[in-house]
Amino acid sequence: MTDSYDIIVIGAGHAGCEAAHAAAKMGSKVLLLTMDMNKIAQMSCNPAIGGIAKGQIVREIDALGGCSGAVTDASTLQFRMLNRSKGPAMWSPRAQCDRQHYSLNWRYILENTPNLNIWQDTVVSFIFDNNCVTGVTTELGATFSAKSVILTAGTFLNGKLFIGLHSAEGGRVGELPSLHLSEQLLSMGFLVEKMKTGTPPRIDARSVDLSKLEIQPGDINPEKFSFLNIPSPIQGSVKQMSCYMVHTNSKVHDILKDGFEFSPLFSGKISGKGPRYCPSIEDKLRTFSDKNSHQLFLEPEGWNTNEYYLQGFSSSLPLDTQYAALRAIPGFENVIIFRPAYAVEYDYFPPTQLNHTLETKIISNLYFAGQVNGTTGYEEAAAQGLIAGINAHLKLAGKEPLILKRNQAYIGVLIDDLVTKGVDEPYRMFTSRAEYRILLRQDNADLRLTNIGYKIGLASHERFRLINKKYELINDIIDFLTTATISPDEANPLLVRISTTSINQKKKISEILSRPQVDLKSLIEIVPRGTIENYLAEKANTSINAPQILEILFDADKEEDEASNSLSNNDISSLTETFSTLAADLLLPYQNNAYNGSISGVKIIKKEILESVEILIKYKGYIDREKRIADKILKLEEIKIPEKFDYTNLTSLSIESRQKLQKQRPKTISQASRIPGVSPADISILLVYFGR
Repeated sequence: MTDSYDIIVIGAGHAGCEAAHAAAKMGSKVLLLTMDMNKIAQMSCNPAIGGIAKGQIVREIDALGGCSGAVTDASTLQFRMLNRSKGPAMWSPRAQCDRQHYSLNWRYILENTPNLNIWQDTVVSFIFDNNCVTGVTTELGATFSAKSVILTAGTFLNGKLFIGLHSAEGGRVGELPSLHLSEQLLSMGFLVEKMKTGTPPRIDARSVDLSKLEIQPGDINPEKFSFLNIPSPIQGSVKQMSCYMVHTNSKVHDILKDGFEFSPLFSGKISGKGPRYCPSIEDKLRTFSDKNSHQLFLEPEGWNTNEYYLQGFSSSLPLDTQYAALRAIPGFENVIIFRPAYAVEYDYFPPTQLNHTLETKIISNLYFAGQVNGTTGYEEAAAQGLIAGINAHLKLAGKEPLILKRNQAYIGVLIDDLVTKGVDEPYRMFTSRAEYRILLRQDNADLRLTNIGYKIGLASHERFRLINKKYELINDIIDFLTTATISPDEANPLLVRISTTSINQKKKISEILSRPQVDLKSLIEIVPRGTIENYLAEKANTSINAPQILEILFDADKEEDEASNSLSNNDISSLTETFSTLAADLLLPYQNNAYNGSISGVKIIKKEILESVEILIKYKGYIDREKRIADKILKLEEIKIPEKFDYTNLTSLSIESRQKLQKQRPKTISQASRIPGVSPADISILLVYFGR
């Protein structure tokens, strides 16, 4: 059997799903190859999406037109906005999901995406022609030709599982690995190395005394990921599920240490490096030997299962050690394990072998995305898959690639870090990796990226219209708040009540709002309604939409079906109806059936507008400063380095710098500056050489 496609995607994990959907939606004929159609977008570890910086990535994927955010919303068990006590640059959404619903929602989307076919099989080899990939062959004897191929094989490339002294081939427990591809790519000149990750045991919650654990509820007013104004089930009538926190103790640690001699991690059986930020429990005990206790989180796997995930107890220790240690934890005295903890070691390709498009430097039209690039996490994988799918399509269409800058998106930071710096451990995103994190907030991903998604043909026209309308209203409200004033008599009762300095003369409302103690909702409550009405009357001949501004500011908590709600007949309302229809077609089959749609999309938009207004006013100074810094640094991106420049002849550079630059071939001075081993002095030399 032989068939022909524009793009073949190997692997239907989080990277593969986003890659296949994006390329097909943009117009390419796509084949998605997966070993098991029942495990599309499988959440191999914790069924949770988001977290610090990861939540920002998911919102960026959604803003560009990807699906991870909407699928998460439809599958959410619990939602929390992390770091609310800190500034908005640190706010990060996180959702605990129903594992089965998440996979089924993704499968439903893929099966109903035009131009996209799915084939269940294992790829055993690539087909090359003069350093260009032209197709693949499979275990069942099928041959598929393609103009481009995207490899998203996750942990399955020569994957090997470890539990104590026992080891077996596999990408996940009970699933066979993908063999031969690494060896073939090695023969083509690729560098292949090993990495390690792990997963904790899955617990039967019926065997745990939850009363001994600290409950971790979701947010009282849960938010969601997608900027589409489609409420999630838990924003309606569905009650959120709780997570739980518990701590290890010295007895647990002693039991675990007794099993160290059987640990493949310490015996040398596992050679790949694991993640520092999410180490196994045995790694924690060795690294933090002075700590007598470690936090663990017991988190649900789904609405209709007793299976829970014990976050923080990743391990490759023997089964009897796992059981004994768990039963020494308060509340776990009678614990039953559904699935044991284990480690997996797998092949990856150091990502310095990639261009920023995620196309490989060695083989034309071959793209790598996800854990094969040395990353970890569903979110990082999905982001890479999205960009690989987009760029594979754009190249075939003869268009300019999409390369997001570091001041545009966390996705841009992620890919730039991988390509210019490489990895020596599984890479995950943190807010600390982004030098422009006040610009790259979770709340403004749509403003930053939806226009880009629309231009390349991924984000819909309806989404584009909605975003434009939303930000018109934001700007109009900011204009009012920075123009209108409030008197001491009006403001001081509030200021005294919240223990901040009173005013003795009229102040602009924005000046009062810029104080950290003042929130927009409380401030608007004391602004006389006539203040904004007079302001709007003066602006009668402008484009400002007075009824909508009044509605958002003074009736933010009212439902749209109330008679006073002027927003119900505007563009936002009509777009809400459009998106709700889309949601019913795509996602609702696998949402919790208790959802009754009791919260409105209009109300969601209002909340987003008010939050954005407050952030933009309170943090204006920081935002403006970061923009100025970004503009200066980005000028280095304009200084190009010739593609075949010979650094070995530039003897004024350090030897290490010459070697690194010669190997990684940066395209701009800015990229060169981010390569480890290239010093500021070396950059100064390059600037002089290529003209400042």
